[in-house]
Amino acid sequence: MAYLECKGLCKDWTSLSTAGITVDVSFSADKGSMTSIVGASGCGKSTVLRLVAGILKADQSPLGTKTKITIDGKDITELPPGKRECGLVFQSGALFLHMTAEDNVAYGLVCRGIRKKEARRQAGEFLDLFNMKELAKRYPETLSGGEAQRVALARTLIVRPKLVLLDEPLSALDAPMRKKLAQEIVSMQKRIGFTAIMVTHDIREAKMMSDRIILMEKGRIRWEGAAGEFDESVQEA
Repeated sequence: MAYLECKGLCKDWTSLSTAGITVDVSFSADKGSMTSIVGASGCGKSTVLRLVAGILKADQSPLGTKTKITIDGKDITELPPGKRECGLVFQSGALFLHMTAEDNVAYGLVCRGIRKKEARRQAGEFLDLFNMKELAKRYPETLSGGEAQRVALARTLIVRPKLVLLDEPLSALDAPMRKKLAQEIVSMQKRIGFTAIMVTHDIREAKMMSDRIILMEKGRIRWEGAAGEFDESVQEA
């Protein structure tokens, strides 16, 4: 059995506009793997991520497939977002501006009942683990885009979520920083072994970072398989 199983993830946007689509997909992912969902803008990539996270409520699939999401054998389909043990990293990083990088990373631990002093100590060690110790006492407004995303990722990973969801995590960065942070995410993923689903519009980025690729088109899966087997002509056809 796959670590992540998603069946009948459906969201009907057709009633909102003439350009609306019905997203309806099913897929799975192995433990410790990175899966990238790629496709043109508006194809439903981010909708899939939000359905997995529980931010969006699934609609009835027109294909008749009942919605079901399981992580490590646990059915999370009806659980609220906070109970799904999923960590979500947004495009902007969404750090708390009034907190230092260290306190941002410690925040999730504090929410889980760990005393602030101990949470801060663990956050400092975690930042040091990924060569970010020099950022610990800095505030978000003093961080570059790449630094902020690194802190946001550390904040997500420190609570050991069962699944990490990355929504265009590199799209706001310039090309050199995108490449550098992409390499760091791969390094973190291999070191910790977290399971991740990443949404990106950059197929080359997906091929470099991922074990598997899912290509979406107009709300459906057009192609899926090992990243090394993806031929970019498939996307252009």
